[in-house]
Amino acid sequence: MLPKRLYIVGLGPGDVSLLSPRARSALEASDVIVGYHTYLSQIREVVGGKETAASGMQQEVARAKLAVELTRSGKTVAVVCGGDPGIYGMASLVFEVLREQGWARSAGDIEVEVVPGVPALSAAAALLGAPLSHDFAVISLSDLLTPWEAIALRLELAARADMAIVLYNPKSSRRREQLGIAQEIILRHRAPETPVGIVRNAHREGQNIVVTDLQHLGEHQVDMTTTIVVGNSATFSFEGLMVTPRGYSGKYDLGDGIRTEPRMDIDAH
Repeated sequence: MLPKRLYIVGLGPGDVSLLSPRARSALEASDVIVGYHTYLSQIREVVGGKETAASGMQQEVARAKLAVELTRSGKTVAVVCGGDPGIYGMASLVFEVLREQGWARSAGDIEVEVVPGVPALSAAAALLGAPLSHDFAVISLSDLLTPWEAIALRLELAARADMAIVLYNPKSSRRREQLGIAQEIILRHRAPETPVGIVRNAHREGQNIVVTDLQHLGEHQVDMTTTIVVGNSATFSFEGLMVTPRGYSGKYDLGDGIRTEPRMDIDAH
């Protein structure tokens, strides 16, 4: 008897052309697809006439429990989410449900596979140029599951560390003030002219890309479909793009010649 299998699938930013081959094969192998109705509509052409179980926002726990229940009933199931399932996605929640139910990976129980997807931060960064080529932090401004005090502290520390900062969930109909507060926190440690990229609906219908600066961040349309990238002190903008240098110009001549660092020999005994 084949083991019961549960896939946790990242669908990427929304364009099916960015769906990974492994994600596509997992969906094709599944009997039931469980997910937020918007995500299911994005993969309609892939799942065809398969059985689906759609639900709305803030029903993530119900989706995770349903996916596990359907798998235990003998069906191969894919629970899907946008981006990557391990980055603000469904993977951790599904494992929490499994742990509560006494799931044992080594005891022939349900086989679980996390299938990675292109995360929103990568989708947005690609459209902006190369803003995340050095160390960066990713912070969600949603205080639905995380106290605002913790979010503010993370913003403060990331800004002080001169890391590029990716902001998820910057504004919703209920949360109108957090982005402005985040801007104020970052401005304590970052110059007003620091480049900022604002990407709405990355790789989806309605895509919009703006490159501005930190002091003018609040002047642009932002919602829950938006990913914001704040550059570090070395980030520059040109030709409508953002670039955060990795540091090569400090070691190599980017012109005709190449400047190399002295070779370090390591004794092997």
